[in-house]
Amino acid sequence: MFTSNRHAPLSGRTIRHIVHQAGLWADFDFPVHAHLLRHACGYYLANKGVDTRTIQDYLGHANIQNTVRYTQLSAAKFEGLWN
Repeated sequence: MFTSNRHAPLSGRTIRHIVHQAGLWADFDFPVHAHLLRHACGYYLANKGVDTRTIQDYLGHANIQNTVRYTQLSAAKFEGLWN
């Protein structure tokens, strides 16, 4: 998914370093790590109204309970409720 300027895959260590540095440069109040990108993706999909089973499959969760946390905070689940 991530490649260098030589079009070779970046190592996990390099990706972790890049994400960590981006968090420092952004001056976040919390530690930033690469796994946050995965969580951000899950929350983004849930807020777009993507169904839980699709998110589960996309993120590769074996247990649906690991996916449900993304949809519990999603405002999208209430869209169209009273229309």
